[in-house]
Amino acid sequence: MTDASEFQAVPTTTLADLLGREQVMDIGIRPLWGPAERVAGPAFTVRCPPGDNLMLHAAIHRAAPGSVVVAESGDLDWALAGGNVCAVAQRRGVAGFVLDGLIRDLAEVREMRFPVFARGVIPIPGAKAAVAPLGEPVTCGGVRVEAGDVVVADEEGVVVVPAARRDEVLTAARAKLAKEAAESLDEWEEAHRARIDKILAERGFEG
Repeated sequence: MTDASEFQAVPTTTLADLLGREQVMDIGIRPLWGPAERVAGPAFTVRCPPGDNLMLHAAIHRAAPGSVVVAESGDLDWALAGGNVCAVAQRRGVAGFVLDGLIRDLAEVREMRFPVFARGVIPIPGAKAAVAPLGEPVTCGGVRVEAGDVVVADEEGVVVVPAARRDEVLTAARAKLAKEAAESLDEWEEAHRARIDKILAERGFEG
């Protein structure tokens, strides 16, 4: 099976074209510092109830190097993580965080250049009390994510490639990128105008 790290060279725009809207997280999941480095790796999934960050803190000691920690939370009142949590995750080889929630200590995170895609920042941390299984399916940014799915995140957004489709999608993405690289802007413009004019004519537009 394809190594998830091979998706590092594939923009999320290419993946979105291939996979469609249902695999693209909503616009609230954004890079918290920039310019955003592209992150690609297998999902390590976490679920945290609102107001509690225990399992995300547990996850950084259990996620394999190269993985992307993906957390379901939806909490806009309490931070899931701070600078030290991000620093330990980075030291342990975690590729980045994709969080349906907030963090704090953004200046520290930006300085260490640890990739975090989340809904924003708040200075108050959550509690540490609620235990939940790790590696269960979660929903993040409106997309179902299972452990081992390939998560690709960059400045355009976050796309989830189902694990069972990773080989097929990577092959299609590489072919699409190669075709685009071989096409000049003049060629693209000519084909684009012909396609748009055809659609307009079919719908009765004159002008």
